[in-house]
Amino acid sequence: MQELLSTSPLAFIVVCFAFALLVGSFLNVVIYRLPVMMQREWRKQAQEIVAEPAEDLPQGRFDLVAPRSRCPSCNMQITALQNIPVISWLMLGGKCANCKAPISRRYPIIELMTAVATAIVAWRFGFGPEAAAAILMTWALIAISMIDVDHQIIPDSLSLPLMWIGLFLSLFHPVADARILFVPPGEAIAGALAGYLSLWCIYHLFRLITGKEGMGYGDFKLLAALGAWLGFGPHYLMLPLIIMLSAIVGAIVGIAMVLFKRHDRSVPIPFGPYLAAAGWIAMLYGPQIINRYLDISA
Repeated sequence: MQELLSTSPLAFIVVCFAFALLVGSFLNVVIYRLPVMMQREWRKQAQEIVAEPAEDLPQGRFDLVAPRSRCPSCNMQITALQNIPVISWLMLGGKCANCKAPISRRYPIIELMTAVATAIVAWRFGFGPEAAAAILMTWALIAISMIDVDHQIIPDSLSLPLMWIGLFLSLFHPVADARILFVPPGEAIAGALAGYLSLWCIYHLFRLITGKEGMGYGDFKLLAALGAWLGFGPHYLMLPLIIMLSAIVGAIVGIAMVLFKRHDRSVPIPFGPYLAAAGWIAMLYGPQIINRYLDISA
């Protein structure tokens, strides 16, 4: 099997696409449950601080594994056959098999998005450790982006491990045909520091000028994670590219939402998805984008 995947790019892409559909289904669980788990933990800690009984806290195990998924309308447990990525949603017509309540199309969209993004990474890097690392990063960025869209938070339980993995991978820099990932350890550490401190400085400067908070600390940690993966130094200029791409796309989307009256100006727009998208693009095509820019501006 390994020989087939290493010698046939098409087979590798197809296998990655199919497996990523299953991962996308799991990411739906992470996106929904992780914020709920965090809220429960915060409530528990708050009640411990004020010495109040925790009787009003939900009872029973609730994590990324248990309990089994259920229909939010009728509470019917979803069977394995009803939980096949994309296919089950299509076969059920986007409705619960028991109560016929509509099931959001967001679930198959995230599954497909995960599969397509994974296939693109597999095509870009080919069979090998770089593809495995880039795919892992892709899955983490999808979960982070959707949680930030829903709750305007970026969980430390996702961003910090992503940063540490990036620093760890830098130890394997001297590999043949290294492209973007596995940057030297010095550049990885510098990238993590520069990523965090750059947005930290912008945050405090904006608050000093306007008296408002322009972004959250989760954004700092996410950019630190991207810096740890992509590096920062004379030969690794991905961080400025990420900041530029995310700022441009974020500004365009934000202005468009306000102009078309789809977003209240007083409601903050999450910045994490733009950072994640910019980081993913930089991971795939950062050097080409930078070289093209330098050629045009020369």
